[in-house]
Amino acid sequence: MKRIYLDNAAATPMDPRVLDVMMPYLTTAYGNPSSLHYFGQQARAAVQTARSQVAHCLGVKGEDLVFTSGGTEADNLAILGFLRANYPDGGHLITTAVEHHAVLRTFQALEQKGYDVTYVPVEADGRVTAEAVAQALRDDTVLISVMYANNETGMVQPVDAIGALARQKGIAFHVDAVQAFGYVPIRPLEQGIDMLTVCSHKIYGPKGVGALYIRHGLQVAAEAYGGPQEHRLRAGTENVAAIAGFGKAAELLEAERNDRVLAARRLTDAVYERLIKGDARFHLNGRRNHVLPNIIDFSVDGVDSAILLIALDLQGLAVSAGSACEAGAVEASHVLQAMGIEEKWLRSSIRLSVGKENTLDEIKRAVAIIGDAVRKSRGESL
Repeated sequence: MKRIYLDNAAATPMDPRVLDVMMPYLTTAYGNPSSLHYFGQQARAAVQTARSQVAHCLGVKGEDLVFTSGGTEADNLAILGFLRANYPDGGHLITTAVEHHAVLRTFQALEQKGYDVTYVPVEADGRVTAEAVAQALRDDTVLISVMYANNETGMVQPVDAIGALARQKGIAFHVDAVQAFGYVPIRPLEQGIDMLTVCSHKIYGPKGVGALYIRHGLQVAAEAYGGPQEHRLRAGTENVAAIAGFGKAAELLEAERNDRVLAARRLTDAVYERLIKGDARFHLNGRRNHVLPNIIDFSVDGVDSAILLIALDLQGLAVSAGSACEAGAVEASHVLQAMGIEEKWLRSSIRLSVGKENTLDEIKRAVAIIGDAVRKSRGESL
């Protein structure tokens, strides 16, 4: 069986060119970047090169970038670190109802510590409006955190407008750009973004490494204490091989983004046209504009996501549920709930996310597999 992987929003395969860059730091170039001898400085140079590569991809200075273990740590460092340094005794915070759990649960924890949080609702298509964010502002608002693009639906938020609003009001603005990084040109300095989260394994780099951009002059306090690594914000010996791989992945992304966008859009458009459009059994979650080119999320009437995922996997097709699966049960998606999606669609969502290795022939086969599995699950004749 030749398997088809359509879960690139969860993790992309590592580009061989990235692995080539990493290999020396997994074998012969094993020094600690904090050591002064040749081996240490060899490793330090790799970290600094990667810092420049990722920073260049974002149009920022390398000195304003902190490497982390991934998007979740970067989100936590941004939100908690900013508040520790500037507003340790409380304040009003704004986020949206459709954030990734790395942000959502951080804000929920902050509520338990006395902070007041407004979860701005989204429109039926899953997008928040800048007007809704503006209406949520208060005199004591100190931080706004809005994701660049949703990890389930792929819907892109009006980051530029919110950034302009935050800058006008003098409020710190954090953006989780983990999903958007691979497909949307991002320029924090021009977009009014004070802190920005990105990670490696969504752009064909290794897992276990991410980065946080912090606007120069913005105060952020560390949570973990130790050595002086990463501007004293992230103590501990750097994961040199992963960081080097992240840097190379960012360099390749900058060179190839336009081609990747066009190819991805062609494939998800094919899914929509061949499977979803005009078929009452399917419900598109979001819409086909203001969406990342690589993600298409839909629900299937009368079909449980977990059951369908297993059936598809048995046929060699890897996709994901748009909602969390635990012990075989599908939890209703908080994103779809926030969008006001009807109950019958909530536990039947499927997310297809394509990557640069996927082909149109694979999409055609995937559509056929999904169609057969849906008919079988609904008790329809094949």
